[in-house]
Amino acid sequence: MHEGAPTRDGAPGQDGGAERAGEPLSERDRQILTFERQWWKYAGAKEQAIRDQFGMSATRYYQVLNALIDREEALAFDPLLVKRLRRMRASRQRARAARRLGGDR
Repeated sequence: MHEGAPTRDGAPGQDGGAERAGEPLSERDRQILTFERQWWKYAGAKEQAIRDQFGMSATRYYQVLNALIDREEALAFDPLLVKRLRRMRASRQRARAARRLGGDR
């Protein structure tokens, strides 16, 4: 599925669904969570699959995904996936912080 069509604000494929706390998940938000759960099933590189499925760059996809996993609605939709993604993000943040602190000495 390609989500590159203009949205209400006219921006192609960037309806900001992940930023709307308190509102139900958009179809795109649900598709992103579903994709993230099973992206390895797609042939080729994940970045290309992101572009093919959502019509956005990998950078934008990860921005949307990071905002999305902070939402309670995403946690309710797929608790195991969201908790795993939150743990992975926290681990990466700790590793970056440790490298910064270790590099200052």
